[in-house]
Amino acid sequence: MQFRKLPLLIAGLLGIAATWLPASATRASTNTTSTPDIRPPRQDATGLSVTLPPERIKAALDAYSHWLDVVAQRNEVAGLATAVVVDNKVAFERTIGYADVATQEPVTPTTVFRLASLSKAFATAITGLLIDDGRFGWDTKLAEALPFFQLKDAQASGAATVRDILGQRLGLPHNTYDQMLEDNVPYEELVRKLDEVTLTCNVGECYGYQNVAFSLIGDLIYAETGDFFYHQVDKRLFFPLGMTTASYGRDELESSKSWAHPHRPHGAHAWESFEPKEAYYRVAPAAGVNASLRDMELWLIAQMGGRPDVLPQPLLDALHAPGVPTPTEMRDTPWRRARVTSASYGLGWRVFTYAGETMIFHAGAVEGYRTMIAFFPKYHVGMVSMWNSPGSVGTDLMPMVFDAMLGLPHVDWAGVESDPPANRSAPAKTRHKSRRRG
Repeated sequence: MQFRKLPLLIAGLLGIAATWLPASATRASTNTTSTPDIRPPRQDATGLSVTLPPERIKAALDAYSHWLDVVAQRNEVAGLATAVVVDNKVAFERTIGYADVATQEPVTPTTVFRLASLSKAFATAITGLLIDDGRFGWDTKLAEALPFFQLKDAQASGAATVRDILGQRLGLPHNTYDQMLEDNVPYEELVRKLDEVTLTCNVGECYGYQNVAFSLIGDLIYAETGDFFYHQVDKRLFFPLGMTTASYGRDELESSKSWAHPHRPHGAHAWESFEPKEAYYRVAPAAGVNASLRDMELWLIAQMGGRPDVLPQPLLDALHAPGVPTPTEMRDTPWRRARVTSASYGLGWRVFTYAGETMIFHAGAVEGYRTMIAFFPKYHVGMVSMWNSPGSVGTDLMPMVFDAMLGLPHVDWAGVESDPPANRSAPAKTRHKSRRRG
């Protein structure tokens, strides 16, 4: 992996598918060495399973398949992989388009994509497991574990905790130093410069989405365990969950048997591939994971409580608990303005109130890749999508599927039932905003 060749700052300082599955798709396998502990669907206060009507789920998935047909016919994405999980089973799995348009290699369920900011949930999960081990705590002070860590305000430096960096409430302006990271300034230099940034609020009091500061968790894990955080993720998450094609870093992406190349618009109705950019791999806890659809199906099952042997429910409850309010997230898109009535950031996850129900959500983007994952804990239903081109169609299809499942009024949030856009240039203009908000 390219980023593994770069010494971490701290090392230097210390001197060291089920019924509804389409016929053309194949089922996912855990590939674990022991029988996984699959948790049954959640129950309500009366002890009864909380499930959505099967006929409504089937209708929603049938509609989703049709909408994807439209996306494919219009060439709205270079390639896309998506799945819906219901009650710990993959109810729908589909891929469209190409891993690389230049070679016409198709996307398959085992094609590896960059996850971008979906990587943050792996960092918070491994942090939680290490906390459960007693290695440190959510309220461990960064300055006590990392001698180099300083903010502009000395009191703030002493107050900042693990929970503050992973809950996006360190008090820094949104996306501090992301532009310099994209300009190839090393991560190690950027974290040393955090003491030059004027805080927007006291630590813990307001939301400020970060990639550079979030990645301090990798340094803290090394300081507290003597092991690199991605080794811990390999051992404690990827391996036991059976995520056999998941990895960190550009080198690992490009050595995958099948991997999705990033694409950009090439004229009005075509795509061209290009080389993946390195910048966000340098903040690996925030944006360094690569994974296939099959990997992410297993991850989604685990996040919905289906693998308590790997991710116990008390830890999931902590990760998914509402944290700092994020009211601007309710206004980003038409579907959010219509459906989302409250928004906050948990620990590597967004927590929305969607049509009165709790939705756990995150999106990600780096140049040439987009990703999204979302689920309703109450109903034990969720979905994940990854595509290797700009544009929001994958994310905008998500509320259409969930609306149908929940019995809400139908709205064509993704524009798949209207005339196609005249060109594909427009989505690329919003790429930076989407990437940085996560």
